[in-house]
Amino acid sequence: MDQHIKKVYMPMTETAFYILFCLQKPNHGYGVVQLVEKLTDGEIRLAPGTMYGSLSKMEKDRVIEFVKEEDKRKIYQITDLGREVLNIELNRIKRLYRITQEEL
Repeated sequence: MDQHIKKVYMPMTETAFYILFCLQKPNHGYGVVQLVEKLTDGEIRLAPGTMYGSLSKMEKDRVIEFVKEEDKRKIYQITDLGREVLNIELNRIKRLYRITQEEL
């Protein structure tokens, strides 16, 4: 993993986390917006500008890839590099949670 990816994605923003997490199965931008809203009980709603800007940047960084177009919607999915980045972030979150459960 190169330094650019480490610098940009570690630690990960909530937006990047949810996009990578949701693209473990192929989906389009609006589908990701809907899924994030559902997963967070409406607490997080990704704005279209944020969503599509992030998808474009993440595709350039090769953490997601274009799969196909369906009904004029671009379908994306996470790449192997994206999975690696997501797993590093999940491990970081698990570590943070574990630490909070220990007595000081």
